[in-house]
This record gives sequence, C-alpha cells and structure tokens, in this order.
Amino acid sequence: MEPILAPKSIDLIALAPVLVLSVFAMGVLVLDLWAGKNKTLIMFVSLVGLLMTAISAFAKNPIPAFAFTDSYIVDHLSIFFTCIFTLSSAMAILLSSDYNEREEIKVGEYYALILLCTVGMIVLASSTDMIMIFLGIEIVSICLYVLAGFKRDDPVSNEAALKYFLLGAFATGFLLYGMTLVYGSTGSTNLFKIAEFVKTQGAQSNPLLLMGIVLLIIGLGFKVAAVPFHMWAPDVYQGSPTPVTAFMSVGPKAAAFAAFFRVFAETIPEMAPAWEMLLCSVAVLSMFVGNLGAIMQTNIKRMLAFSSISHAGYLLIAVIAKSSLAGSGLLFYMLTYTFTTFGAFGIIILLGRKGQENLEIENYSGLAYKHPILAISMTVFLLSLGGLPPFAGFVAKFYLFSAAMEEGFVALVIIAVLNSAISFYYYLKVVVFMYMKEPAGEFQISLAPMTLFVIIIGIIGTIDLGIFPDSIIALTNIP
Repeated sequence: MEPILAPKSIDLIALAPVLVLSVFAMGVLVLDLWAGKNKTLIMFVSLVGLLMTAISAFAKNPIPAFAFTDSYIVDHLSIFFTCIFTLSSAMAILLSSDYNEREEIKVGEYYALILLCTVGMIVLASSTDMIMIFLGIEIVSICLYVLAGFKRDDPVSNEAALKYFLLGAFATGFLLYGMTLVYGSTGSTNLFKIAEFVKTQGAQSNPLLLMGIVLLIIGLGFKVAAVPFHMWAPDVYQGSPTPVTAFMSVGPKAAAFAAFFRVFAETIPEMAPAWEMLLCSVAVLSMFVGNLGAIMQTNIKRMLAFSSISHAGYLLIAVIAKSSLAGSGLLFYMLTYTFTTFGAFGIIILLGRKGQENLEIENYSGLAYKHPILAISMTVFLLSLGGLPPFAGFVAKFYLFSAAMEEGFVALVIIAVLNSAISFYYYLKVVVFMYMKEPAGEFQISLAPMTLFVIIIGIIGTIDLGIFPDSIIALTNIP
C-alpha cells in the first residue's frame, strides 16, 4: 500500500473526536461530585459523549486531513476505528452499569477512565508519528492499569493490575528503545518521512533500523497479547472486573492493531522481507498457543483470554498481507469481534452474583434447561468466535483469509483454518455443558436491563453481519 504524502498543515477540526471526548471525560469527573449515590446520570452523560465523538469523527471533509504538523491523520482507517472504539466503550459502560451496582464499585472515575482510554485509542489509531503512537499507547495503558485493579477489596484484581503494570512497563521499554533506533537510523519519527527514507535509501543492510523494527514488534506484540508476549493476558483477564475484561479484549486490541497496520503495512512494506517471516512466526505461535491453551482451561474468562491470543494471530495476517483488502478485512474482523465478545461477556455477567461470578465452565451445566434463551445466545457468540456460518465470525475470517490468499500467503491461511477448527473444541465444550449436562444447582440470575441490552445488540450484530455483510464490507473498503 502506498503511503499518503502529507501536506504541511494543521487542522484542529480533525481533532474533534479527541477534543469532544476529553471534554466529556472531564465533565464526568466533575459531575461525580454532585451526582450523589445515583450514578445513572453519569452513565448517560458518558454515552452521550461517545455518541458525539462518533458523529464528530465525520466532521472533517474531505479526507485525508492532518493535524499536529502531520503527526495525526483523519482518514478512512481512523474514522472506522473511531466508530469501533466508541461502540466498544459504550457497550463496556452499559455492562458496567449493572455490574458496578451489584459489586458496589464506586463509578465516577471509572466511567471517566473508560472515556480517557478511548481518547488514547483514537490517538493511537490516528497517529502518523512514533511520538504520537507512544503517547496514545501510554494513555490507553495507564487507564487500563487502574481499571484492571478497580475492585480494590479483591486481591485477585489487585494482582492482575500489578502484573499488568509491571509487564506493561517492561514492554514499553522495548517499544521506546525500538522507536529510538528507528529515529537514529532514519532521522525522523514521522511515518511518512520514514517511508520515504526506506524507499530512497533502502533498509535491508541497515542493522540499526532492523533492530528497531524487531523491538517495535515486541512492544506492539505485548499490546495485542501475541505470543510470546502474551504472559499477562490470562491472569489479567481473569482478575479484572468482567466489563473491563471485555473492554480491554476489544478496544485497546483494535487500537494496537491500527498502529501495527500503519507502521508495517503502510509505512515500511518495502522492508517486508526483513519482518515478514518474524511476524508470520508470531502469528502462527499465537494461533497454536492460544487455542491449545484455551483447551486446557476450566475458567471461562481464562478460556476467552487464550481465545483472544489466538484471534491476535488471525489479525496479524492482515498486517502481514499489507494490502488495502487486508486492511478492510481487519476493520470488519474487529467490528464482528466487538459484537461477539461483548455479547459473551454480557452473559457471563448475568450468570454471576455479588462476590461469586460463577466463572467455572462447569457452572454452565444445564443452562439450556433453565434459561434456554441465554444458552442459545451464548452458543451463537461462541460459534461466531469459532468462525461457523452463518454468523459474523465466519464472514470476517473468510474476508481476512481471502485477502491473505490474494497476496500469496497460502500456507499461513491453511494454518489459520486448521486453528479455527481446533478452536471449536473448547467453544463446543461450553455448549456441551449447557445442553448435555444436568444443572449443578439453581441459576440465580438478575436480569439486569443494560446487560440484556448489550446481549441483544451483540446477537443482532453477530447474525446481521453474518447474513447481510455487504453494506458494512462496502464501508470498510480502504481507498
């Protein structure tokens, strides 16, 4: 893909999503001082802020447009990702509404952190400069460190936050050092200028630049939980509050993949012989380790954590294929993943109660006999994650794998299809418990309205994008 040559201009209208959401985040913090015990108003203000942010993403026309002296871009990729970020954040807030009330979590700064994290994700997806990429990653990471440990009375949550913080700081060091080496070898942190340097000077014999690229892969690989940089994911997913787990498995992952795609597919595709094999190895390892690790889990949040690792492997295929079609496949995949993941976590929240979240897979025994609609919904989400037609997950994988096939990565696609087949073992294990096991006890389900709303949205999105994907696929097409 040819990088877009940036004009020398600053356009603050292009920053509208970041500015709007930042104002709402500050407003939520101030509003919390007067809201008292009723936090519903804070939730609605947060949702309005996300809606206004999604609308403001389309404020700039024509595109591409630039801000911060060519360090920030508004283009098709950033606009679509901004919509995904606002959707995932809105679903996380809706899930959190009932969950926080049940678990007695103080919520004022909680919602503000989700909004600020979304600001970081937008910055990360729109960055065309390594300094801006680093800034976006740090905004996202700091918010997630706090959110992961928000259940302050829960030692497991505190442990998750500490592990995430320590390993995240360690990975950030690799990322920053990689950026330093890239700057030292090219003389710029701007992605357009780096692309121009690679085109004109060549980079295959530049060991400093090659080492910088390797360190960038390590740093970004941690953010997307790709193997072998995935060690934090199972413990952090298990220990974090369940809405936070759903949020961090979708929004921040999508933002990191946006940065991955910009740096590798758009900026340095000419260096593909140097990094292609390394990323292929990371993708294959992520698929196998994620799926085989998920098979051995008895805790459903840990199972979905390993599943998320395998999905990181599939999504890396879009970066490796480095084409416009692959970029469109990445966008569509992340959208479908948003619906299925939040829907599945919504059901997990419904089946829990205060102080006891019922996260063991055996706790789902006989769910189909007691609550058949919830069992059917969970089955739809799990089969979609596995990639079974006619659900959205199948279309997403087909679209992504087709893009890779067109670029000649046949072996990689065969491995991905094999891993998709392996994944059905642990997805169907949950289905077997729901339909073929006797109930272990009564299901004490509180039919929380906001959580049910998220599940309904997830079902509609998963089925609609599986049966009628054409209109959304047309929107994902990168010019």
